[in-house]
Amino acid sequence: MAKAHGKNARVMVSATGSGVAATISGLSKYDLDRSQDIVETTAFGDANKTYVPGLPDIKLSVSGFWDSASDPLYTASLSADGVKAYAYPDFVNTPTAYDYGPAWLTGTKIGVDVNGAITISAELVANGSWGKKP
Repeated sequence: MAKAHGKNARVMVSATGSGVAATISGLSKYDLDRSQDIVETTAFGDANKTYVPGLPDIKLSVSGFWDSASDPLYTASLSADGVKAYAYPDFVNTPTAYDYGPAWLTGTKIGVDVNGAITISAELVANGSWGKKP
């Protein structure tokens, strides 16, 4: 497995749950959190605590720079049936490696600072089963 630079990452999101996903331009960062619930199952007489794994809690956080020509994250956040989301760590060199699934787009934010660029951010949470390719 080769190491890669983040410059070739890509996030694609549809405007609706049945729409076609398109690249969200201006993004400069994404974080995919696949943290899994762990539930304690310690019983009387056990020599130590024990645990069992639960379900993954998938969250995709994105951020970047606002584009005055379009605001696809805001538009997608209004969808009544969610969106389709795709997160590629290196779209240019490994376009077959990505995480994907249906999502709700929440927490859409715009940040304006007199000393900086206007930024956008949002979080997507799973709205069904997610997969990973390959």
